[in-house]
Amino acid sequence: MSDSGLRLFVDAQPVPEFATTAFTVSPELRNAKVAIVTTAAIHRIDDDGFESTDTGYRRISRADRDLVLGHWSPNFDRTGFAVDLNVVYPIDRLEEMATEGLIGEVAENHYAFAGNQDDSVTRVRLDSGPAAARELVAAGVDVVLLTPV
Repeated sequence: MSDSGLRLFVDAQPVPEFATTAFTVSPELRNAKVAIVTTAAIHRIDDDGFESTDTGYRRISRADRDLVLGHWSPNFDRTGFAVDLNVVYPIDRLEEMATEGLIGEVAENHYAFAGNQDDSVTRVRLDSGPAAARELVAAGVDVVLLTPV
């Protein structure tokens, strides 16, 4: 598909409309608690992996580094992840930024979803996404770094 064909396809996709728009003002980054939300479907080795229809999420502790990439598309090149976890989950970069005072602190928990969702992303939009967001808010997270795959 050409760039123009892809653009036409994307432009034709339905976009959900919401009655209200969430808006919040975060503190300056040097005072902000930052978390990562990724669609790389990463998880701990002993956690349940992501199945092809999995719309849930996995909570990843700040200390976890022995993670598995659950994104299973044959079109996805796993080389970067195999060399450096930070390619899809830049936790070490956040730790460095906190040490340097560029961000206030790194959140204790981060969240992983599977990027391969159905076209409507209804369950993520209405169920698991808001559930993860509630956990982030309850933990006092100010800023989320989204890392798509």
